[in-house]
Amino acid sequence: MYFPILRGKQFELIALRDISNILKANKSIVSPIIEPVKESSSVLKKTLEVLRANDINFNIIVNPIVGDLQNNASTILQLLKSTLQGYSNFQICFYIHKEDSINHCFNIAQQINFDFKGFAFIHNIALEGLSDLNKFDKITPTLYNLVNFSKTNRRYNRNFQKETLVLLDDYFNAASKNSDYVHNTDEPFTEEHLYYKQDGFIGFSDYLTIGDSFSEGGFLPYAVVIHLTYIDDYKKLRIRHFVSDSNQDSTDIGGKFSEALDKLIKWVNENHLSTQAIQEFQDLHRKGHFPGLGSVKKLSIMHHIELLLNIIE
Repeated sequence: MYFPILRGKQFELIALRDISNILKANKSIVSPIIEPVKESSSVLKKTLEVLRANDINFNIIVNPIVGDLQNNASTILQLLKSTLQGYSNFQICFYIHKEDSINHCFNIAQQINFDFKGFAFIHNIALEGLSDLNKFDKITPTLYNLVNFSKTNRRYNRNFQKETLVLLDDYFNAASKNSDYVHNTDEPFTEEHLYYKQDGFIGFSDYLTIGDSFSEGGFLPYAVVIHLTYIDDYKKLRIRHFVSDSNQDSTDIGGKFSEALDKLIKWVNENHLSTQAIQEFQDLHRKGHFPGLGSVKKLSIMHHIELLLNIIE
């Protein structure tokens, strides 16, 4: 199974809605994870409604560690109760990220007064005393333990039942600034989709083509980059960075996008790649239209999810 992690910003959530047909067709092998980060809930509410309408299983983090909703689990629980009443095909997900996480999460869990399928935990720290997690079973079973290998260790997963284990890592090699991708336009991404079952996991998870770092945005870049993952001849996942050329200042973002898009279209046509997102990129290219940087990121996310759903079991 594949567990893509999305921060609940506008275009990440819209990406889920725009590929809901693909998620629905692959719902036995995908379960998105959403970390709400915005206090305004209208976009998240609409996304939850679309997931519900398509009977797509998902996970929602109720103790976010970034954004406006840190330490505000009650707001998220209230939204879930009002939006998903009568629907239970989702997991309540918690970050385990500091020493007192388990007790804090259990206090939140005791406040839940609606139906859901089970618990999921994202382990961002190697904790001792994990037996305290057993008390969650008094409420409902733990279905997934996502072990973040960049923040724990390779032995930490031995603490959990194999049928709950999901491998998590951040495979996106973020540059300090967009123009730096000019020096590294093609690089490995991951091969975990080939080996996660052999390594004893039921699924794997990533931070898509965004990475684990969180930014509110709000500034114009000198360079525009389109990140596109692809499968190489060895069935491994790689990523290409299509970078604009006129990167001396932050003017004419639309023109920079056109430069990057020209490169992407030439490359995908030469390599005969097609996903829903690539088709939308091709349509933008024909029209000469710049949809905004948020939509560019959305299409990159959509492509990555569809690509993985086409190759995993």
